[in-house]
Amino acid sequence: MVEKSSIKNKWYVVVNPNAGNRKIKKDWDRIHKMLDTSGLDFDFAFSEYARHAIDITKKAIAAGYRDFIAVGGDGTFNEVVNGFFMQQEVDVQELKIGVVPVGTGNDWGRMFEIPADYQKAINVIIKGNTFVQDVGKISYFEGGEMKIRYFVNIAGMGFDALVAQKTNKQKAEGKSNALSYFYNLFAGLFEYKPAITDISVDGKKFSFNTFSMSVGICKFNGGGMMQLPNAIPDDGLLDMTLIKKIGLGALLAQLRNLYTGTFIKHPKVATFRAQNIRIQCRRKEFMMEADGESLGESPFDVNIISKALTTIINKKP
Repeated sequence: MVEKSSIKNKWYVVVNPNAGNRKIKKDWDRIHKMLDTSGLDFDFAFSEYARHAIDITKKAIAAGYRDFIAVGGDGTFNEVVNGFFMQQEVDVQELKIGVVPVGTGNDWGRMFEIPADYQKAINVIIKGNTFVQDVGKISYFEGGEMKIRYFVNIAGMGFDALVAQKTNKQKAEGKSNALSYFYNLFAGLFEYKPAITDISVDGKKFSFNTFSMSVGICKFNGGGMMQLPNAIPDDGLLDMTLIKKIGLGALLAQLRNLYTGTFIKHPKVATFRAQNIRIQCRRKEFMMEADGESLGESPFDVNIISKALTTIINKKP
């Protein structure tokens, strides 16, 4: 049996072979060689199904690993982080994570300028610049049961969650491609109906007829849309952007501004900052996604865990 002390300084690489529209299936041998020739001492495992990387990470921590690399997209990164917070073996402060991005969005990496080039991303890990960021914690309902999920980037509700749900369904069926998200975004514009939501922001209560809502730590989601342009990932606050019911023409006119963050100046957009946010929708099928992963139904309670996760980054925002 391998002693924990002999692997404590080893990296554990969690690989999602289906990330990037299954790009890793053909690129893993090349990534493995780059990791090896870069001098990293590591073991690795492949995730095989949704949320499998959570269990892989928990078992690796129990075995003695403390340093992790997620090879995949935002969802893979999210699952490894959830493995950190869902285990009780060690304090999360003892763990750290880097990423080799191979997903379709890579929005967390965009915030910290993680290169898309495999070798350059590995070089960032070797350099080892760390940043301790906030983490979001969500409670939600699935099949009538309350569940908990952690996230490191952005959670989206309403229209955002519908687009993620459609895209994730296509991924699971092996039918997705690089344009799937944008196809679902435009198709969803004609399908989604706004819903009345009751919101508590650090105890202050509001009600809106809501088209879309984003709550998070970092700035980007949806492959580069700047949904939370004022977000600071270590300020101990959640940023929230809410788009109220809006005409299709006005919404389409704002699409370009989603990539610059200037859409928040529109009169149909409201922004908030808080430590605790509660969201209750009067329509049952009001869903949520976190870091691109589809979750369940409202009510949602979103809380901030300040400076809770040690990440390896290229550049501090």
